[in-house]
Parts: sequence; C-alpha cells; structure tokens
Amino acid sequence: MAEVVGAAQSAHAAAASSHDYFRSYSVVGLLAVVGVLFVAVAFGAGRLLRPVAPTPEKLLTYECGVDPVGEGWAHTQVRYYVYAFLYVIFAVDSIFLFPWATVFAAPGYGATTLVEMFVFLGFLAVGLLYAYKKGVLTWT
Repeated sequence: MAEVVGAAQSAHAAAASSHDYFRSYSVVGLLAVVGVLFVAVAFGAGRLLRPVAPTPEKLLTYECGVDPVGEGWAHTQVRYYVYAFLYVIFAVDSIFLFPWATVFAAPGYGATTLVEMFVFLGFLAVGLLYAYKKGVLTWT
C-alpha cells in the first residue's frame, strides 16, 4: 500500500514540476505575444493616422542636405569598414575575458579554460596577422 501511495506522490510531484516548467514558458510566450501585438498596433496606428500626400519631390532620394545629382554609385574606402571590423573582433575578445576569468578561478577548470583562451587568442592573432600582411593596418 505504501508503495502505491509513494508512486502516486512521485507522479503528482512530476506532474506539478512539469506544470511549473511549462507555466514559466507560458509567461515568456505571453510576453512575446504582447510585444508582437504592441508593435503591430503601433504600426497600424501610424498607417491610419499619417497623412498621405506623395509628390515627386518627396519620392526623391535625399541624404544630409545634398541634392541627388548623377548616379547612385559612389567610391568608398573599404579600409574604414575593415577598421570597424577589427574593432568589433577585439571588443568581443575583451568581453570574452570576463567570464573566462571567472571560470578560470573555479577549481577543476583551470587547464581547460587556459587552453580555450589560447586557442581563441590564436585565432585573433591569425586574423590580425592576415590584416597586417594585407596592408590594412597602414594608414595612408
């Protein structure tokens, strides 16, 4: 009899645990639905309330006070984007250092995290060496 009661209690506990598990996800789902509805209502209200008076001048391309003259193609320096990309790479590296330092201090993870960090730094060094060899880091 005690075995039947114990089995029923464990089944009830498992069902309650499953119920709590799905209830936490239902809160996340409800927040996602509310967020999507909020955005949809805002866009719908904007579409209903805005004035619509298209003129040829309003349909022209306009940027920074410069009248659109000529073709839309312009020569840009790619090196500026490469500098931005290199910055992002090293910013990610610095962000990776904080959790690494936390895990490195934990017992039993020192050697593994040290190897992972050197592999990560190796990839960064190869990327930096590639950029240097391509002449990206020379400012002319």
